[in-house]
Amino acid sequence: MATEVRELNLPPQKLLLSLLRPPLSAFSSRAPSFSQPLSPPSSSPRSARLRARARAPGNAFADKMPFVKESKHFPSPLSSGRTKWSDRDSQNNSKTFLARLCEQAERYDEMVTYMKEVAQLGGELTVDERNLLSVAYKNVVGTRRASWRIISSIEQKEESKGSDKHVSTIKEYRSKIELELEKVCEDVLDVLDKSLIPNAATGESKVFYHKMKGDYHRYLAEFASGEKRKTAATAAHEAYKNATDVAQTELTPTHPIRLGLALNFSVFYYEILNSPDRACHLAKQAFDDAIAELDSLSEESYRDSTLIMQLLRDNLTLWTSSDSGDAEAGEAKKEEGEAAKPAEEEPKPAEEPAPEAAS
Repeated sequence: MATEVRELNLPPQKLLLSLLRPPLSAFSSRAPSFSQPLSPPSSSPRSARLRARARAPGNAFADKMPFVKESKHFPSPLSSGRTKWSDRDSQNNSKTFLARLCEQAERYDEMVTYMKEVAQLGGELTVDERNLLSVAYKNVVGTRRASWRIISSIEQKEESKGSDKHVSTIKEYRSKIELELEKVCEDVLDVLDKSLIPNAATGESKVFYHKMKGDYHRYLAEFASGEKRKTAATAAHEAYKNATDVAQTELTPTHPIRLGLALNFSVFYYEILNSPDRACHLAKQAFDDAIAELDSLSEESYRDSTLIMQLLRDNLTLWTSSDSGDAEAGEAKKEEGEAAKPAEEEPKPAEEPAPEAAS
């Protein structure tokens, strides 16, 4: 009997009003330079009297409005003649901006290079930097996963035809794609273990990185076999479990990162461990817990959270219809190929660089 899946009855779509301000790092290349001291003020008698009056003791206006006001983004050049930015901040801003350009140009391999360098500078990444890193690796590995699925499907068709010559060529090409996948996955796992997870200070970032670690071990398990598959599956399960332990104490049931974790963890149970019951239980539990607290969902995460809840429901519908022996629906899903794959969470796209003002 199919598991009953509760319908998602959402309130009318809320109007999401947000002012998207690109961070200062997006304008680092156009930021004013304060490396040179300012020109000395005018030495005219009138200007000298004004300055003396402004600095006179007891002047209420001077007390309330200091002559030089420090900014946390652009430190005053008057105190030292140079900015107080560290070398790390400068490198970080430059590489992050380049990563944004790569994203717009869809040059994701280069985007990975820049964001990997940002991660290796040390310290906790900002949410924006974290998303840029995730988008970069997700696109690099995503194209290769899609290629692997297509080639594997062609291989099965050729095997059914008995075309041994073609099958041999296809297997050789599939192995090439698998080597590329393995290299990308091992690269991101190395960055996670050495730079990101050790520097994670908040519950949100800990869940994000452990979930990411589980995802890339799962990608390795998708095409591995034998002992390699078992090792990758064990590592993925451990990472997802670590993320879940933190999420249950640090994040609300409606938090998009917690929901994304439940979505991908359930896909892992269904596809890698071949455990549809555990997959359905995990997905339904996360869905129902979020439904119970939907009224307390914040405006800023409303869109992301409800989107992932929809993906959870879609997977539950797919999995329960398969279990109930709905042959007609099953055949329709199989013909669609990629549509029959369980949905996974996609990383939130990073903010685009601000366009130049028209002259």
